[in-house]
Amino acid sequence: MMHKAELKISVFSDYICPFCYIGHHRLQQLKQDYDLKINWCFVEIHPQTPVQGMPTTELDYSDQQWQGIVNSLNTLIEQDQLPFKHEHQFTTNSHKALLLAEACKPLGADTFYQLHNRLFEAFFVDMLNIGDDTVLKQIAEECKLPAGIIEQALSNDSELEKHLALYLQYAEKVQLSGVPTIIIGNQTLPGVSSVSTLKKAAEKSLNQSKNGAMI
Repeated sequence: MMHKAELKISVFSDYICPFCYIGHHRLQQLKQDYDLKINWCFVEIHPQTPVQGMPTTELDYSDQQWQGIVNSLNTLIEQDQLPFKHEHQFTTNSHKALLLAEACKPLGADTFYQLHNRLFEAFFVDMLNIGDDTVLKQIAEECKLPAGIIEQALSNDSELEKHLALYLQYAEKVQLSGVPTIIIGNQTLPGVSSVSTLKKAAEKSLNQSKNGAMI
């Protein structure tokens, strides 16, 4: 079996961001060639949104801006053939979903990615309100998460909150302009990058590392 080079990546992401959903799936294609080690940095993009959710029309975008977003999104979804409900016109508060995912990290990659994928799917395919405690609890139980982990996240655990605060500090340090943003070595890739762009960045990062360059 061929040894895959380890590739360390940081990703700024939120579960209510459709472009993060697309970016995640594109990033997973690098697993064919690399042993991915991803630091998921969760950043809440609409913290003002109520947990009961609201129509996307109530977000702070002009009609022209929003139409541009929808057009770009539809093009990318069609290109990648991802499951997505195009009538999805709802957003919610993602804070506790992010806490739940953060709480899962110590349980290992298999458990984390089961939840990670399910949160995206629940929101963009099943159109569930992942801001609602009951929905999050059901998702967590589907993924067979320990009861203590669920309680920790849904109670706004202070240690988990510190982790989210650290991601915000990191975001400020790198002058984050939006999510998704992927950092590979010393390269910052904002928005949804093509798979070929991701692979080129990966190769460049590994070559720099071999040559002893600072990354």
